Amino acid sequence: MTDIVDKAPTSVPPEQIKAIPVRHYGRWVAGAVVIAILVLIGIAFSNADINYGIIPDYVTDGTILSGAWHTLYISVLAMLLGLVLGVILAVMRMSSNPVTSTVAWFYVWFFRGTPVLVQLLIWYNLALVFPVLNLGFYKDEMNQVMTPFLAALLGLGLNEAAYMSEIVRAGIQSVDEGQTEASHALGMTQSKTLRRVILPQAMRVIVPPTGNEYINMLKTSSLAYVVQFNELIKRAQDISSTSLAVVEMYFVASIWYLMLTSVFSVGQYYLERRYARGSSRSLPPTPLQRLRKNLRLFGSFRRPGVAR
Repeated sequence: MTDIVDKAPTSVPPEQIKAIPVRHYGRWVAGAVVIAILVLIGIAFSNADINYGIIPDYVTDGTILSGAWHTLYISVLAMLLGLVLGVILAVMRMSSNPVTSTVAWFYVWFFRGTPVLVQLLIWYNLALVFPVLNLGFYKDEMNQVMTPFLAALLGLGLNEAAYMSEIVRAGIQSVDEGQTEASHALGMTQSKTLRRVILPQAMRVIVPPTGNEYINMLKTSSLAYVVQFNELIKRAQDISSTSLAVVEMYFVASIWYLMLTSVFSVGQYYLERRYARGSSRSLPPTPLQRLRKNLRLFGSFRRPGVAR
C-alpha cells in the first residue's frame, strides 16, 4: 500500500496565464484623423483676417463687462420666473379640475411650440395690439411699459416656465403614490403633502435638468439683442459696429459665455452630487477625479485585461 502511494504521480501546478492585451489599431487611426482635422482648422483660423491681439483687451472692456452682467442677471431673473410659474403649471396640469389642467396643457403646448425669438418680438411689439395698458389703478402707454428689459424677462421667463412645468411634473410623478396616501392617512392636507412630502423627494429628479435649463438660459438670453436689451451679444455688436472687429467681438462674447457656463456647470455637478446621496451606493466622481482618470487613460490605446 505504501509503495503504491509513493509511486503516485505528483501534481504539477498550472502554468500562469499571461493575458495579452488586444491592440486596437483603429484607435490610433481615429486619433490621427482627429488631430489632422484640428491642425487644419488651426491653420485656417491662423491664416484668417482676424486680429487676435485685440481679443484679450476687449475681454475686460467695460462695455463687454456690462453686457456680461446684463446677461447674468436677466438669466437669473428669467429662470426664477420660469421656476415659480413652472411649479404652478405642474400642479395645475396634475389637478383633477378639467379647467385648470386644460389651461396648463395649452400653455405648455403654445410656449413649447413657438420659437423663443418670436415670443420676444411679440412682447416687444405688444403696443401694436394693446396701445395703452389700463389696469384701473395704473394707466400708461404700452411703449413706455414694455421696455427692452421687461420684454426680455417675459419672453425668456414665460417660455422657460413651459419646460420647467414638465420637469417639475416628472419629478412629482416619480414619487411613489404611497407617500401621498400615507400623508393623507395622517391627516395632512393636499397642499401640505405637496410641500412637506412630495416636493422634497422630487428634488432629486428636478434639480439636474433644472441646472441644465439654467445653463441653456445663459446662452438663450443672447436672443434678447433683438429687443435691444443690452446683453453680451448686443454690447459686442455695438463695439464691432465702430471698430469693424466683427469676428473678434464674437470670439470675446464666446469666451464670456464659456466662462459663465463652465462656472455654473461645476456648481450644477456638485448640486447633483449632493442630491444623489441616499439614492446611489457610490457617488459619481468629482471633476478633478474624472480629470485624473482621463489623464491616465490619455495616450493609452489598449484595454488592459482583455485577452486575444
